[in-house]
Amino acid sequence: MITSRNVFVLLSFVAFFSVSCTSTQKATYFNNMKDTTIAAAAWDENLNIIPKNAILSIHVTSLNKEATEIFNLTNTFAISYTTSAGTGAQYAGYLVDAEGFIEMPMLGKIKAAGITKGQLKEKITGLLKDKKLLLEPVVSIRHLNFEVTVLGDVARPTVVTVPSERITLLKALGVAGDITIYGKRENVMLIRETPDGQKIVRRINLNDGRYLVSSPYYYLQPNDMIYVESDENRVASVSRKRVVLPSVLSVLSMAALVVVTVARTR
Repeated sequence: MITSRNVFVLLSFVAFFSVSCTSTQKATYFNNMKDTTIAAAAWDENLNIIPKNAILSIHVTSLNKEATEIFNLTNTFAISYTTSAGTGAQYAGYLVDAEGFIEMPMLGKIKAAGITKGQLKEKITGLLKDKKLLLEPVVSIRHLNFEVTVLGDVARPTVVTVPSERITLLKALGVAGDITIYGKRENVMLIRETPDGQKIVRRINLNDGRYLVSSPYYYLQPNDMIYVESDENRVASVSRKRVVLPSVLSVLSMAALVVVTVARTR
């Protein structure tokens, strides 16, 4: 005989299994990590190769302040623009053109793409000395539009601007709100473009903490793209629950209502 107590127990049973989940192994980071010391991934600011379309802040100083000012004019203004998303400002600096060159006053075109900031700094310093334009010049360079893109099954897909020019894969994912419960942490795709236009694709297992921390892809480079795939099985499971569970609960609710009605009429 169906009683209200039986219906309540059945409803509790269905609710419990509807929210139960599979193993959490794939939904967590660093599954195999214990207290230990691991050699960190090598990082050097000169490992970041200057790409085409980079915007560089190039600041020159010397003993002759007046003679130096002409080389810093490009860093002193920004261009405003308006789009459907609102008003913004373009970075002020030297744009690396499609052929990989920047153009500086009195120095002309200088190849910048495909080399490091340190190499470009040495090249500009050498030109200033060779042309006897400045005495003891000091050149500093910053990559203003250092950006990485995070897409896929994360809370907030976004383009991350990196003023410090140094960011890890984990920090980029953190800025994007972390991977959702349905994202494949064991198979995160990293796409990196080389100076010659080739694309490097690497699959990274974030469950394997030892590999991640020492991986050459732990630190990101300009224009890196991170893509997090969805776990098809989890998504399908959730979809089935969303379709089946309301129907089951509806039937059980009707059964409970019938039981209560019959009990009251007795």
